[in-house]
Amino acid sequence: MHSIELFIDGLTKYNFLQTALVTSILVGIMSGIIGSFIILRGMSLMGDAISHAVLPGVAVAYMLGINLLLGASAFGILAALLIGVVTMKSKLKNDTAIGIVFSAFFALGFILISLAESATNLHHILFGNVLAVSDSDLITTAIVLSIVLLFVVTFYKELLITSFDNTFAKAYGLKTQIMHYALMLVLTLVTVTALQTVGIILIVAMLITPAATAYLLTNRMSHMMIVAAIFSVISSIVGLYLSFTFNWASGPAIVLTAAIFFTLAFIFAPKQGIVFKRKS
Repeated sequence: MHSIELFIDGLTKYNFLQTALVTSILVGIMSGIIGSFIILRGMSLMGDAISHAVLPGVAVAYMLGINLLLGASAFGILAALLIGVVTMKSKLKNDTAIGIVFSAFFALGFILISLAESATNLHHILFGNVLAVSDSDLITTAIVLSIVLLFVVTFYKELLITSFDNTFAKAYGLKTQIMHYALMLVLTLVTVTALQTVGIILIVAMLITPAATAYLLTNRMSHMMIVAAIFSVISSIVGLYLSFTFNWASGPAIVLTAAIFFTLAFIFAPKQGIVFKRKS
């Protein structure tokens, strides 16, 4: 209880902790929403690929002195396009193309960062440090969340149909490829925004784990997005508390909290939990 009181007291005193809390909540909301579509489309591996593929974009943007979002978005979309080309123009399956492209981009990112001789701590890029988030990062996060909400609200029907039945969506006349790459662009924005919070390596966990937890608890897409966002936000707050109190890395603390929620849902979910499945 004393540590919780210290955490609350810190929130009232320190601006960096207030910024970290608000940023964590915003990242949690956007991760839960976009992660729900990633889960339904069976694109968890693609989410992993995009999150790793943005690393060279971050390095190039740093070297050119431009906004990190621009560089990372360009490389995220480039990776999605390359994966699509390799899959369509060869007999290789999608997971193989993803493995080749994302590992190559990740390796390129490491080399570019070493060439840039950046003062940026690579450890923070990989695993995040939400306690170092600036006010400008908070503003960027709020803008990206607005883009995510606008995108989902505007194209909810199209996203829903293409997520459940891509063949029917094509027959219905929807531009499925455009929706796919639009979702990849939004996914890239979310990934870059979450760099400071959980880092490149663990962002995929924030995209997948809360959404997977929600998937075990509800069958309705709208409910799944809300539940996933709630679990993401709670995980972010608890992870931030653990990071502040025990001096743990923020990213792993948040991801481990999300993993505990998933474990509880996996065991005790009313319809999908292994406990209730045995009784039925």
